[in-house]
Amino acid sequence: MKRSLFSASTAATAVLWSFAAEAACISAEEAQRHVGENTCVCGVVASARYAPKGRRPTFLNLDTPYPNQVFTALIWGNDRSKFGEPEKALEGKRICVSGAIELYRGKPEIILYDRGQLKEEGGER
Repeated sequence: MKRSLFSASTAATAVLWSFAAEAACISAEEAQRHVGENTCVCGVVASARYAPKGRRPTFLNLDTPYPNQVFTALIWGNDRSKFGEPEKALEGKRICVSGAIELYRGKPEIILYDRGQLKEEGGER
């Protein structure tokens, strides 16, 4: 009996934490004001590109396409296999990414190292 109460309590806590984490997400537009924070950013993948040379980056630009993107989720080539072909699978879809927001050339970005940092919301534009 004690074990099932503990399991139910643990499950309920996980569900509540999940809802709280989702509520803490910010929009791609807001990311600029949260540089240096570890948070969750959501938006529609407005443009996506894989560059097969050098460090082989994959760019997922949220809400507005490159070169006017307001936020980018970046996947380096070393981690790309964890994500499949995100530039094809995610373009036009709403996603949330989590991690530390950094600035690159004045634009906010989160570098994705693991698939667990990306949640596909499924909705399209």
